[in-house]
Amino acid sequence: MPITERAEPNPDVAWLFPGFRLLDVAIPGSHVRLRTGGEGPPLLLLHGYPQTHVLWHKVAARLQRYFTIIAADLRGYGDSARPEGGTGHAAYAKRAMAADLVAAMAALGHDRFSVGAHDRGARVAHRMALDHPDTVLKLATLDIAPTREMYAGTTDAFARAYWHWFFLIQPAPFPERMIGADPEAYWLKKCGSGSAGMTPFHPAALAEYLRCFADPATIHASCEDYRAAASIDIAHDNADGGRKLSQPLLVLWGEHGAVNHCFDVLALWQERASDVRGHTLPGGHYLAEELPDQVAKAFLTFFDGETA
Repeated sequence: MPITERAEPNPDVAWLFPGFRLLDVAIPGSHVRLRTGGEGPPLLLLHGYPQTHVLWHKVAARLQRYFTIIAADLRGYGDSARPEGGTGHAAYAKRAMAADLVAAMAALGHDRFSVGAHDRGARVAHRMALDHPDTVLKLATLDIAPTREMYAGTTDAFARAYWHWFFLIQPAPFPERMIGADPEAYWLKKCGSGSAGMTPFHPAALAEYLRCFADPATIHASCEDYRAAASIDIAHDNADGGRKLSQPLLVLWGEHGAVNHCFDVLALWQERASDVRGHTLPGGHYLAEELPDQVAKAFLTFFDGETA
């Protein structure tokens, strides 16, 4: 499949990823925008809402000596393809989003790899590991519990903290129009309301997030991502019949975040995986940008069996 090197849309971002190549990888009927660099075993890094692969710049800089890093934009985000949601939001089922990335990794020559993922990307990675157990070697998640279990365990405190989970799933085009009236204000409110405020976000990274999120197609796609999570993704989980992840799973989450305050994170993951370990980190939701040294050290130990 064709792999095309791209010019940097935001030249300041290139300084965050020295030695990395920005690529478009063609996959059947679509394409994935990603950045790759480093050397060693392949490690796929997936971002969350409403960001792009650029959120990994601090961690990638610390790990590129040990791994071939592939940081990818999820379907619907950044500069990857952003299709319409389709019937039943099927285009944004985590199964479909994961399949994009497995195909892109294969096109790069990586038939087996490990995955580190944050937020929405970790939900995609969870389904990827279930659907492709011979492809995903190990999985590390940042600041999530399983989607189905989080919805099932919704409390008043969780609904207030994660209000966007319930806003974004409203039928189109209501949330799209509301967000589209001022995408930057929405982004800053959503991401700046965490325990660390705006301090985790490098100015060049922030400019890239805002550039991408301003596109109406991205706003729609991100809403479809959440609509799928509340419907077809839960149906896929239920159809698994209790099947658990077979891969080693590392679970890290923020001490000051809503996931920690509202859920027993390890207990919920033990319901969904056979080999789980993990702990809190002394931060909020955006751990890869707030605590990159600690995230990188945990990833290196887990994925490579060594300490930094």
